[in-house]
Amino acid sequence: MSSFLIDGKAFAESLVSNVGNAVEILIKEHNFKPGLAVVLVGDNPASEVYVRNKVKQTEKAGMVSIEHRLPDSTSESELIELVNSLNNDEDIDGILVQLPLPNHIDENSIINAISPSKDVDGFSIPNVGLLSTSGEGLIPCTPLGCLLLLKDYLGNLAGKTAVIVGRSNIVGKPMAQLLIKENCTVTIAHSKTIGLPDVCKDADILVAAVGRPKFVKAEWIKKGAVVIDVGINRLPAVGDKKSKLVGDVDFESVSKVCSAITPVPGGVGPMTIACLLRNTVTAACKRRNVIEPVM
Repeated sequence: MSSFLIDGKAFAESLVSNVGNAVEILIKEHNFKPGLAVVLVGDNPASEVYVRNKVKQTEKAGMVSIEHRLPDSTSESELIELVNSLNNDEDIDGILVQLPLPNHIDENSIINAISPSKDVDGFSIPNVGLLSTSGEGLIPCTPLGCLLLLKDYLGNLAGKTAVIVGRSNIVGKPMAQLLIKENCTVTIAHSKTIGLPDVCKDADILVAAVGRPKFVKAEWIKKGAVVIDVGINRLPAVGDKKSKLVGDVDFESVSKVCSAITPVPGGVGPMTIACLLRNTVTAACKRRNVIEPVM
């Protein structure tokens, strides 16, 4: 059995294009351009790459892109002061503080200092609460991207059995809430789950988000299941082989059992940035009581 490759890169490109069209409508009909501020503290190489890509895609979509780069020595109070100034800036609709932060800064304090109406990462307590009660808050970007890919491939998700491997606040828990809202029967599995392979074997939809390379094996997968691989892990170079990115799923073996799967790279990753831009447009429209264009 050869599985269908869910092309997150192509879907994300289409979504960014749709966001760009929405921005053009907002400029033409309402005379404003959504603005996204990205804050980077320190010089983490991976964060540098993420921020550069976010800024590039924001500009590609025709939005205002503001970048704040702060030294590693920045204090928590200084960072909160910057966040507060962005909260009060009427030209800024979305605020993203790139994680991880230096050890001396409490991430939760920073996340919850961001105005919920501008929290385009969807990590603040008010937005988490709205998601868990089926409210209309801003949704975390990676789970939202996963959901869009699933609905594009499967259509109606109602009645599907879904297993999420991983219980992080960033992916696992919000992913569960989104799938519950779609009327799936949802199980969150984790490091303490007894009989994990058997739990996974029941899934029509399996979302892997554990941060462990090639963790999910083919024998864990129901024939015909749909597999969403959120993991991004770099395997070190060995001998003549260069280092490479792999997911949390053993792609080569699992792809022979499932009906569809996201690759790594080129699957969920590009969707995260595309959904960040979508969230920024959503936030901009909500703040101004403007009807959100179709994206």
